[in-house]
Amino acid sequence: MAGKLEKAKGMAKETVGGLTGNKDLESEGKIERRAGEAKEKVARAKHKVEEVTEKAERKAERVIDKVAQKAHHK
Repeated sequence: MAGKLEKAKGMAKETVGGLTGNKDLESEGKIERRAGEAKEKVARAKHKVEEVTEKAERKAERVIDKVAQKAHHK
């Protein structure tokens, strides 16, 4: 959801500005739209980092469990 509202609002301003010839509103809309797009990308990247971190943690736990099992069998 991060950025979606800002992106949509920017798109609306950009469109209205373009239709009415209001260059200031159109420019403001472009800025808001791009800011919203950037926030969406950051949110996706954050989510991906969290996924990779969780996967690494699970792998580390499995390795630790295997080492602990081998240590108990000795």
